[in-house]
Amino acid sequence: MSNDPINTIAIQQFIQQVKIADASQQKEIRLDMKNAKAISFALAEVLAKLTQDYEVLLQDLLKAGGNDTITVAMDGGGFPNK
Repeated sequence: MSNDPINTIAIQQFIQQVKIADASQQKEIRLDMKNAKAISFALAEVLAKLTQDYEVLLQDLLKAGGNDTITVAMDGGGFPNK
């Protein structure tokens, strides 16, 4: 997958359609197959990009020292006597 911007117009239009339907108290909305496919494709692209970004982030974190060991010593501490 490339770093090209994802075309989310279909998702934005769907969200707007839902907002309008909600504001006018409609009980349902309808999508033709062309719009349903466009929304489905846009959502698939967004999810694929998100998965790719998570994989890159995980690899970067592992390379940056994901194997460091942190040691914590509990000695009880104490207060100095004055």
